[in-house]
Amino acid sequence: MEHSVEELPVLIAQTGPLDGQRWTIRDTLVMGRDPECDLVIIMPDKQVSRLHAQLKVTKEGIVLEDLGSKNGTHHNGKKLLEPILLEDGDTIQIALAQQFVYLSSDATVPLETEGLNGAVMHEKRLRLDRRSRRVWVGQKEINPPLSVAQFAMLELLYHAESEVVSRHDLIVAVWGEEHAYEVSNQALDALVRRLRDRIGEADDTFQYIVTVRGHGLRLENPTG
Repeated sequence: MEHSVEELPVLIAQTGPLDGQRWTIRDTLVMGRDPECDLVIIMPDKQVSRLHAQLKVTKEGIVLEDLGSKNGTHHNGKKLLEPILLEDGDTIQIALAQQFVYLSSDATVPLETEGLNGAVMHEKRLRLDRRSRRVWVGQKEINPPLSVAQFAMLELLYHAESEVVSRHDLIVAVWGEEHAYEVSNQALDALVRRLRDRIGEADDTFQYIVTVRGHGLRLENPTG
């Protein structure tokens, strides 16, 4: 039985020269700087090996394997030492050049949903889908996609549903508990500015991320 495109796993470039591009994984996907690779990553300083890494389709799922690259492949922030079965939402870093996120299948977010009584329920103006890491403002999708850090911050604010989220909680969500006390206020403020700018590219008529001085941030997300 053939799978539809929506059921097939996908790889999304999150940062680097390929930022925003997507690949549906139907067969083995070889990544590297060689022009014959299925996914070509060109960097001027040759950080990426000719045949750097591959995604292989197996009965168990999609397996990530480093192909003896010079600068390594990282899986969820850790250097890949042996082939590993990928899970939904895993991140892949090729040397220092390019980051990807793996999704077990593509997904879309409906513009409307049906309530229990059959009535149409209007969605919030800003919507996100965690599986595909896609974000919409109105009917416009933010593209290229948000970076991993930007999406992590927005997701926390989104699910807080207009409640104020402390700066500490935002830092933990983005950088992790173990690094929370190493992150400066300037780094957090810079990330907030970048996230506001990205949302503003889709809708510059409304301030979605509001600063509550002395407390943190909250997401204002009107309907319609």
